[in-house]
Amino acid sequence: MPRYRLLIEYDGTPFVGWQRQANGASVQGALEAAIFAFTGETVAVKGAGRTDAGVHAAGQVAHVDLSKPLRPDKLRDAANAHLRPNPIAVLEAGEVPQDFDARFSAIRRHYRYRIVDRRPPLALLAGRAWRVPKRLDAGAMDIAAKRLLGRHDFTTFRSAACQALSPVKTLDRLDVRREGEEVLIETDARSFLHNQVRSLAGSLVEVGLGKWNADDLEGALNRADRSACGPVAPPEGLTLMRVDYPE
Repeated sequence: MPRYRLLIEYDGTPFVGWQRQANGASVQGALEAAIFAFTGETVAVKGAGRTDAGVHAAGQVAHVDLSKPLRPDKLRDAANAHLRPNPIAVLEAGEVPQDFDARFSAIRRHYRYRIVDRRPPLALLAGRAWRVPKRLDAGAMDIAAKRLLGRHDFTTFRSAACQALSPVKTLDRLDVRREGEEVLIETDARSFLHNQVRSLAGSLVEVGLGKWNADDLEGALNRADRSACGPVAPPEGLTLMRVDYPE
């Protein structure tokens, strides 16, 4: 039974998230339906990360097992043909060893949170960024962000519904930079807690607005208390950019 690795991008706006759910359309479900349409096989497409409702991906990775070999380019093209009109694209497909697992073989995940700090509403970036109507101090946000690097108990920045066994994670990168009227938050880690990136982004915006400083952010972390978190940033600004694997 051959196993295939898929590189996928999607607009998360119309979906309840990556994971198949009974309450609406999911990215996983759309992919499985597309593969069934041209193979007749009921398959499980397993992703590297379970993005939430409204969250996007530029580099989600998944794997799927098929009963018969299929040329990777044919798998890619047939999946894309049957995915229409869903805003999902399979960018690459390739056969991988049976011990490859999109989730458990991953060694790092890269996320970007996109903010536009301007008063006018978003037209071209609607659904792709969080509009904050006041100017943010991206420099102060970046300085504060560095207080969160390393291995910590991230209970403060963890959803109450998070199913991870431990709130302890190692944050390898948390950078904030300005590009024109955009403020980009970029973060890397082996894995993240549920809502962790959006929670971090919302709290960093409190710093950017001058409501918090670096000490406040670090203090919120050290409290290990969800009630100490700032407002959770909306999902539309978040994109899973890339997933890394061993060579």
